[in-house]
Order: sequence, then structure tokens, then C-alpha cells
Amino acid sequence: MRPKLLLVLTLMFSGICFSQEFQITGRVIDATTKEPMEASTVYAESIKDSTMVSYTISDQKGIFVLDLKSSDKAVNLFITYNGYQPVKKIIQLDKQHIALGEIPLNLLAEELEGVSVVGERVPITVKKDTLEFNADSFKTRPDANVEDVLKKLPGVEIDTDGKITVNGKEVNKVLVNGQVFFSSDPKVATKSLPKEIIDKIQISDSKTKTQEFTGDDGDGETKTINLTIKKDKNKGYLGRLAAGYGTDERYQVNGLLNYFNDKERVSFIASSNNINNAGFSFDEIYDMVGNTRGGYSFANDNGLINNYGRGITTSSTVGASYANAEKDAYELSANYFFAYSDSYNDQKTARENILPEGSFFTNSESRFEGSTNSNRGAASLEFDIDETLRISIEPILNVNRTNSLDTSETTSTNNEGELTNSNTKQTIDDGLQRSFTNRIDVYKKLDTVGKFFRLSFSNYNFKNDAETNFQSNREIFGDDPSEESVNQMTFTDNKTDTYEFEAAYRQPLGNKFFLDFEYQLNNNNYENESSVYDFNEATADYDSFNDVLSTDYKFNEIQQQPSFGIRRDGEKWRWRVNGEYVFTNLENQDYLQEGSFTKDYKNLMFNASSSYKFSQNKRLRVNYRSNLRVPSVGQLQPVPNINNPLNIIQGNPDLNLATTHSLNLNYNNYNFREHTGLFVYGGGEIEDDKVVSVTTTDENLLRTTTFTNISGNYNAYLGFGYSKQIKKDSTFNAKINFHPNLNYNNDVSFNNGTKLISKRFSVTPRISTTLNFREMFEIEPGYSITFNNTQYNTNAFEDVKFVSHRASLRTTTYWPENIVWGNDISYTYNGNVSSDFNKDVLFWNMSLGVQLLKKKATVKVLAYDLLNQNNNTSRSTGADYIQDYQSTVLTQYFMLSFSFKFDKFGGKKPQGNRRFYRM
Repeated sequence: MRPKLLLVLTLMFSGICFSQEFQITGRVIDATTKEPMEASTVYAESIKDSTMVSYTISDQKGIFVLDLKSSDKAVNLFITYNGYQPVKKIIQLDKQHIALGEIPLNLLAEELEGVSVVGERVPITVKKDTLEFNADSFKTRPDANVEDVLKKLPGVEIDTDGKITVNGKEVNKVLVNGQVFFSSDPKVATKSLPKEIIDKIQISDSKTKTQEFTGDDGDGETKTINLTIKKDKNKGYLGRLAAGYGTDERYQVNGLLNYFNDKERVSFIASSNNINNAGFSFDEIYDMVGNTRGGYSFANDNGLINNYGRGITTSSTVGASYANAEKDAYELSANYFFAYSDSYNDQKTARENILPEGSFFTNSESRFEGSTNSNRGAASLEFDIDETLRISIEPILNVNRTNSLDTSETTSTNNEGELTNSNTKQTIDDGLQRSFTNRIDVYKKLDTVGKFFRLSFSNYNFKNDAETNFQSNREIFGDDPSEESVNQMTFTDNKTDTYEFEAAYRQPLGNKFFLDFEYQLNNNNYENESSVYDFNEATADYDSFNDVLSTDYKFNEIQQQPSFGIRRDGEKWRWRVNGEYVFTNLENQDYLQEGSFTKDYKNLMFNASSSYKFSQNKRLRVNYRSNLRVPSVGQLQPVPNINNPLNIIQGNPDLNLATTHSLNLNYNNYNFREHTGLFVYGGGEIEDDKVVSVTTTDENLLRTTTFTNISGNYNAYLGFGYSKQIKKDSTFNAKINFHPNLNYNNDVSFNNGTKLISKRFSVTPRISTTLNFREMFEIEPGYSITFNNTQYNTNAFEDVKFVSHRASLRTTTYWPENIVWGNDISYTYNGNVSSDFNKDVLFWNMSLGVQLLKKKATVKVLAYDLLNQNNNTSRSTGADYIQDYQSTVLTQYFMLSFSFKFDKFGGKKPQGNRRFYRM
């Protein structure tokens, strides 16, 4: 065995073998009032190099239990609380249990030398509803990014796609110094910023602009992470470049440049690839793998890149953004993007259509090609006129040009395998879409105890001009054969204008209770002028106007919502109850068809929520919400849609509004002593008057579809997550996650005039683990199994039972030095796929990189789908069908890439090394 390897193994095992377990206990109190101090931070550091050994926080009684494993003979122990003088004690590790008794903390009456230095090393601080972590307290590789340190934080999970959750709640925003970092996609910051420039990581509930202005708590449904930059890194620039080229002419090029000067930031970003990456990937191990994994999906999420949900896409994007802020004056950000994309897809579909009297089968093959040319500009402007008045403006402008060609061939056979009908069609579409969205909010505080007033106005203006050529040929076989051909040009001019006005007022009723009054007016106008011209063989032109399929109508929806609510904002218990009376008016004026109608609805709706904080790290939330769902224009408009000649669709103007009632609860608890986290969630939804399709199939297997309302649809879900973090000095770190959940759905629909009820039940236990040895080797295995069971209310449909498996394994090694080897393996087994398709797929991506130029550059070879098993086959089921699907998919390729990062930071350095300790 080579000496270097032997030395490494010796150090690893010696660190594990000679570490001993100790427990330090005590009680933190206020030195003056003798009251217990909940959420005091207690942590131990190594005396020789100030490395953090362990940490915890005190409970409601001020009691703390600090468990640590160390081979040292003594450690430095710190007890801190925001606004109080920290206490330092040297603890001799001469016995397993060390009881310190009461530890009083004194108020920080004035700024004392060194106190801020101690504060900079506190691993975790609880500030009201914000958890603040010191990035330097969590050991990572020297070249680690923000994502690497987030994985070390308690309660934080990051999946293989880069999605971040905190105690089961998704992180939807990552801010840098309180501002959006280039885009709303959290991964832009977490994968690009180096850990070395980060000072604090602050995690809190996401808030609306109103909640930010009033100081209200967020609803707890999502989380926000704010990254603060170190004082000596607050000026400079950060850049990332990556380029790769591989077999089958696969390529990807990315670039990112950020310059920041305190609150001011200028950013540029660019990307081009033909591997279905809808964003900007700089993951130095797993990037360029041919999907959005590791990429930043901002371009795709905002419609700049459109792969139409299928096939292989080639895309290019370039953008720039600017952000600046001045405390108590203004905060602004703006960005502009240009993007081009084109995609293609070949698809095969085999579908069994289930009827009460039997089944028939539909098989189709299609080819699609499409391109998108997009421009997007957006801004967020916020001005504080004075301490009580704030104005916020958020405009967004989009201009998109789309072109597409879609061809397909479809055949239908009966239960005996006899050909019943067939159809070939071709659609060529050329469209121009323009939209403008803006929102203006004015906030005014009327006193210091919570009284405020808000006025809001928003608009959404959309225009679509399109030319579509539609050609089809439908044949019916059997005893009464027939053939029908369609060749049409459609000129579409659609407009949507939505305007919304809101006024809100809050009246305090004391220290904890408030009354909320609100009025909301929504005015939605839809204009659809669609002129259809049939091909005239006599003139060889599209000049025969089709007044049956053409439309020229105006649809107006006006909704008024006066509401009244009462809320209690206590330190531990918060709740609110709100009632609103919704007046809805729908009016349709059709200038071509006899489809004009006017409808009025009145609905009383209620919303309520409650949260109780048992301690700083333990909370229960319960929410109830009722919503109205207005049918779409297509569901209401009684005009035939023949885009699929085998299934003619026509709306129903007599539809009612659908009403949903949803209830959900969430319980979170993190034990800092044992480093265990638990979250439990559950809920359900009942929908009355749900809009469902009603399809009738005739003897030629031709279908006609309309819509109706039906009640009886509901669903329920329940799950929990448990995590455990295990740490032995800096040698070994492990995190275990167990996350089972179950779902139940009761779906009511119609099948050929017969009421059909399907009951679907699924259970999915999931477990994953992250193991890390000395930041040299990391392994992340995961496994989930899903049990599915669907039952029907009629013997005409067979019950469906199947099991699916998914396993994953990700390994990363950083040894030998400057060598990075990554493996990303996933295995999927779908027990519901027919025997004609592969039930299981083993997908393996591998990369081997060499870090150069002091780890600023990486040369890497990447293998995508190493085993060449990707086939993109799947099965989907509905209430009355089973469908197998196969389409164009990105297949095996190998790519050589080069990435380079360049950073230069400067600014005001921290003040000396003065320290203040109380012995």
C-alpha cells in the first residue's frame, strides 16, 4: 500500500477510535432578572485551532445539554445570546458528564472590544423566527460553494436536482445581502457563490411585500435564505466560465459575471447548449448532463426557452441584471433576457380507451418541430418616501415569436383488433405573443402599533396574433365507410386584459388583536377573433369563410370580493379568521354564433390559519382555505374544436363555478442536542362542482366531448420526515433522512354517459443518506418504493395494482488531491408498464475531473448515460384509459469540458483580533 494512502487511512481511523463522548450541562439565566434564557447558543471549540466541536441551544427553561466527541483534553466553551455579553469557559474533559449549574448573562450595555469577534464565530443564533448560521463554523472543502455548506446545516436537505428544503418546506428564494441574486432561481446563488465569501446564512419563512412592510410573520409554506457577504469581501467581482464538446456534436457553453459593491450589483449571464439544459450550470462535478439537473431553470420557468415539454432542445440565452439599494430610501433590481430555442420530437403512443361495454385501442405516431424567439425585461422598484410610506412597482414585458410543425398518424381498433378509423393531420403554426404585467403597491403606516393602509393596482395585458394551417384526413371503415378531409387556414387575434384593484386597512384592537378590512375588484376581458377559411379548389386559395368554426366573441369576468377578518399576533399563538363575499359576473357576447350568455354567482368563502410555537424550534401550523375556480373560456364557449377530428370538443355555457375546500397541517421540531429533525404534514381537499369532461363514443369510435359540473371529488395526504445528523470531530459526518408519505384520491367522472368513480391509494416510503469522510469522500444513497392501488365502482374496469422502485447513488471523491471523480446512478422500475416496454432503467452519469491553477480551473471528461439505457418510455393512467408512451430522448454521449472561476474581492477588513471573554 502506498505511504500516502496508508497515512490517510491511519488518520481517518485514529480520529474515530480515539474520540471519546462527553456531555456538558447547564442552565442559562438573565443575571439581573434570574429568568431562564431560551435559545441561548452554547458551543465548544478546539483550543488549539478554534475548530468547532459541537453546539446546541437552550430550551424554554434555559437548560442546555451539549454532547460532543473529542480526543482533546480540554475545550473552550462559549455561551452567547443576542444583546448579552458572551461567556467563555475552559472545560477540562476529565469526566464524561460535566455539570456547570447556572450561568448568568449580563446585558450588553455598551459596545465592548472583542464582543463582535466572538459573535462572528457563534455557529447558530436564533433571532425571533430566523435561524442564523455562521458559514465558517461548518467545515467544508476549501473550494466549496454555498450548496456544500447548506448540506451541513441542521434540517436542510438538497436533492439531486438542487432543490432545497428546510424541515420539509421548499426554499423558493435565495437572497444575497437581502437582494435577489440575478434571478428568482435559488440555484443561481447556491451553485455559483464560493463559501469563503459568505458570512452568515439566515433562514426564515418567506414573506410577501405586505408582510415585509408590516413586520408580520410569513405563512410558513415556503422558506427564504439570505446570504450575507463578509465585510472584507463586500467589493469585487465573481466569474464563472464553462465550455464542453462531445460525441454526437453535443455541446454546452456557459458564462456568468457578477460585480458587486456593497448593495450594488451588476450581472451578466449567457448559455448555449443542445443537451436539454434549460439554464446555466456551473456544477463542477455533475453539470452538462443533458437535463435541468444542476442547471438554473430561470429561462425555462419564465417562458424564454420552450421545449414544449418533449424531445431534444437546442437553446441559447443571454441576459443582464442590475441591483442596488440604500437603506430606508430605495431598493431596485432590473433584468433583460434574450433567448432562442428549437426542439424536435418523435413520439409513439399506445392507448387503451376503457368503456363500460368494452375497450378500444388508439395508436399514434407523431413528429414535432418548434422554435421560440423571446425577449423579456423586468424590474422591481421599491421606494421608502419616509418611515411610514413605501411605494413598490414591478413591471414585466415579454415578446415571443413561435413557429411549429406538428404531424401525426392515428388509428383506432376495436376489442377484436379490427381497424375502425384512422386520421392523419398536419398543423403549421406561426405566432407572435406580447404581454405586459405591472403591479403598483402603496403602503402607509398610520401609527406604531400596527395600523396601516394599502392600495394596489395590477394589470396583465396579453395579445396573440397567429396564423395556423390545419390539414387532416379522417377515414371510417366497416359497414358504412366514409372519408372526410379538412384543409383550413385560421387567423387568430386574441387579447386578454386583466385589471385588479385592492384596498386594505388594518385596525389594532390592543397589543395582540387586529381587524383586517379588504376590498378587491378584478376585471378580466377576453377577446377572441378566430377566422377560419377552407381551401377553395376552384380558386386554389383559402377564401371560403367557415362561419361554424370561426369565432368572434368578447368574454368578460368581473369579480368583487369585500372581506373582513380578525387576527391575533401573539408571541406563541397566532391565528386569523377571514370571511369574504364573492360576487362573480360572467358575460359572453358572441358576434358569429348563438352563444351569448350572462351569468351571476354569489359565494360566501372563509379562510383561517393558526400557528402555535411550543419553543424556538418546535411549531404547529393549521390552515383552512376555500377557493373559487372559474371555468375557462374553452370550457364555456359552445363552439366545436376539431383540432383532433377523432374527438370533437365543445364547451358548455351553463357551467357553475367550482369550489374547493382545503385543510392542511404542518408540525416541525428540531432537537439541537441530538441533531434530529422531525416534520409531520397532512391535509386534504374537497371540490364541489368540479368541471369534468363528458365524452361520448359512437359505433365508429368517434368521440364528442363537452363539460359538466360534478361533486364528490376529494383527496387526502399524510407524511412525515425524520432526519438525524451524526458527527465525529472533523473525521466523519453523516445525515440520514426518512420520508414516507401516503396519498388517497377519490375521482368522479363520466365514461360514455356512465358515472365512474375511481379510488386511488399510494404509499411511498423514502430513505436517503449522506456520508462524508474528511471532505475527501462523499456518498449519497437513496431508495424509495411506491405501492399503488386503484379501484373502480364498476366491474367493467379492472382494479390496478402495481409497485414502483427508485434507487439512487451519488458518490464524489476529492482524493488524490486535485482529482474529482463523480458518479450519479439511478435505477427506476415501473411495474405498471406493459411487457412491450422496458419496466426498468439503470441510468449512470460519470465524470472525472482534474483541478488546475490552484483549483480555479477544472478539466473534466463526462459520460452521459454510460450504460446507454435511456429510452423515455412511461405509462400513465386515468379514470378511463391506460396509455404507454415513448418519445425522442437524449442518448449516450461523452463530453470533454473546461471550467474556470475567477474571483477578486476587497473592502474593509475586520477590526483586529481583540476579544472579550468572561471567565
